Amino acid sequence: MEWIEFCCAMIVFLASHRIPAAPGVRARLLSVMGPHGYAIGFSLISVLLLWWLISAAERAPFVPLWDQQTWHRWVINLGMPLAIALAVFGIGAANPFAFEGRTAGFNPDRPGVAGLTRQPLLWSLALWAGLHLLPNGDLAHVMLFAPFLAMALIGISMVEHRRRAAMGQQEWARLTARTSAVPGLALIGGRWRPQGAPPVLRSLLALVTWAVLWHLHEQMIGFWPGV
Repeated sequence: MEWIEFCCAMIVFLASHRIPAAPGVRARLLSVMGPHGYAIGFSLISVLLLWWLISAAERAPFVPLWDQQTWHRWVINLGMPLAIALAVFGIGAANPFAFEGRTAGFNPDRPGVAGLTRQPLLWSLALWAGLHLLPNGDLAHVMLFAPFLAMALIGISMVEHRRRAAMGQQEWARLTARTSAVPGLALIGGRWRPQGAPPVLRSLLALVTWAVLWHLHEQMIGFWPGV
């Protein structure tokens, strides 16, 4: 029964993201709920279904594939603040390249988070899934996190291709001159430099989000995230 619940949770979660993405369905939902209502409703449903999916994976029969090592926890605890920061700074940012961003207000000379990466939310998802694969070496959790990692990496390529096609090569080259798809490449290559301190409110939100997730992890997931 536990495997059936896990499979059902995965199917429902994937359907909840695939169905609203259909052009006709998305347009209808936006017209009824409005952009903000759609975003809030979609986010709440996604969080609840993700919690169900993770809980179902915890209840699935334990089939070990590899043993957890101490360094696995060090890696995940050092990497998750970056994943959270990418999500917090990416959602709602002026970023015409990402599905979670907005076009209005984007300045190609001061690209903001897009200078670090054009796909912050998808990279956040990839980091979350990839990092959680390390200490969770049983079959159910591999079946949980590996598809998320693959979905995020494939999604990055798909969104980049769609945005490039929609903008045209010349406009794409102009707007992306100081950005990169892979996090940090524009910074390493000298094409982008942070200008000024990060927004205070988003920085505080990222810190609070990390702290809340850290302290509630054991209550919600069942495992203390400390080393």
